[in-house]
Amino acid sequence: MAIHCSRTCLQYLIHLAHDNVDFRLPEIRALLSLRGKPFDPGESFKEKSPFWRLNGLSEEDVNSIMARTVCAKSAFELWGHGRTHIELRTSLLKYPTENMSPFLQKDSTYKINVYTFNKTLEFEDRIKKIDAMEYLSFEGRVNLRNPKHIFCLLEDYGTDPNDIPDEPLYIYFGRWIADGQRELIRSHSVKNRHFIGNTSMDAGLSFIMANHARVKAYDLVYDPFVGTGSLLVACSHFGAYVCGTDIDYNTIHGIGKASRKNQKWRGPDENIRANLRQYGSEKLYVDVLVSDASKPIWRDGVLFDAIITDPPYGIRESTRRTGSQKDSVNSVKPSEDYVGDSHVPVSMAYHLSDIFTDLLNFSAHHLVIGGRLVYWLPIYRPEYCEEMVPLNACLRLVSNCEQTLSSHTSRRLITMEKIKEPEETDVLAHLSDPHFSPYQGHNAFREKYFSGISKRTLTGKEETNKIATNGGE
Repeated sequence: MAIHCSRTCLQYLIHLAHDNVDFRLPEIRALLSLRGKPFDPGESFKEKSPFWRLNGLSEEDVNSIMARTVCAKSAFELWGHGRTHIELRTSLLKYPTENMSPFLQKDSTYKINVYTFNKTLEFEDRIKKIDAMEYLSFEGRVNLRNPKHIFCLLEDYGTDPNDIPDEPLYIYFGRWIADGQRELIRSHSVKNRHFIGNTSMDAGLSFIMANHARVKAYDLVYDPFVGTGSLLVACSHFGAYVCGTDIDYNTIHGIGKASRKNQKWRGPDENIRANLRQYGSEKLYVDVLVSDASKPIWRDGVLFDAIITDPPYGIRESTRRTGSQKDSVNSVKPSEDYVGDSHVPVSMAYHLSDIFTDLLNFSAHHLVIGGRLVYWLPIYRPEYCEEMVPLNACLRLVSNCEQTLSSHTSRRLITMEKIKEPEETDVLAHLSDPHFSPYQGHNAFREKYFSGISKRTLTGKEETNKIATNGGE
């Protein structure tokens, strides 16, 4: 007996890319929350799976997700599913006819694609699988070039490339609705960016950060460590007004030594504004300023809908702040290519623990309620525990995703949401509660990072000596 339901209670299938796996769930949750919808995958949900079934959504909800996501490839209205093709057939024959019929009319055109995950099928095998679905009552004409409706058979062969089964572990069939925005990763690649630096953020990760922050049209977004503005480019793509600050005079003004191969100096129009102009979003560029993140220049009160940033870790970019002449013993000299005014402010070391404390405090004071802070936290993996993630009484931790950098280091994308305005009692709470105390271990990240490299180099030399001693066995 068929199960009848309205088209507002359909089940949808999301086909996800299998990179940045840790970032996918927070991205989809964030995009659903923009429409006030919960994430409801049902009881059989497996986060690492490339296919997610979602409940309680409309087709408009799904289209809104796919219009922004860079973690998902495609979305489908799910008509049937099962562990075998027999189960799939049973499931499809139970699907309500009134839900199918609008897409199977005589005057319509269609085609059927076959997608496989973790296995490549020969063309003949794909055709056989399509022919085996003749039990579906397609009355329209096949049109491979420009069909009105596209249907897809999707087979999941697991996630282990070294253990691919002969038959799929699970099979889905549905009507294609929309593709995700994976193309943005190529079109906004840093390789083709007008203005880049040594630490310009990867395009895909930039869009993921913007989605985690729920950036939307007419928002005002701020990056306190703006660098070459990769995050501003991503946020402006979604219609937000963008601004930023950085302590590096040369980067803000687009002058000094170039980061590109075979180019010594930056050109006359290499700057952040030119990057936004390149992608047609210059009208959303507010401005960027030379400023020290440890000494905010902004007036008191709420200013920003989102704060998105990638603070320096002290590896390829130094962590520094402005100081005074009495602190000059520990000062940092300006770079050789510094071309600013003759007066050079004293530059001091800016410890990572202080960077994160200042960043969270600033966000607590200057984000709107419900606004989000998204930033990267570098981690020495052997010592990591959740207590290392900085906390603030005004900010709720939303997600914590890891991107592995090496066997011993990673960085974690932290997303926090402002839940209340700062109060005087918060200062006392931060002083008395050890959970709010800055984790001083962050300050040694640079030393631990390079010690890991030294250990790997030493291990490699020891292996070489061992092989030489043993006659190359």
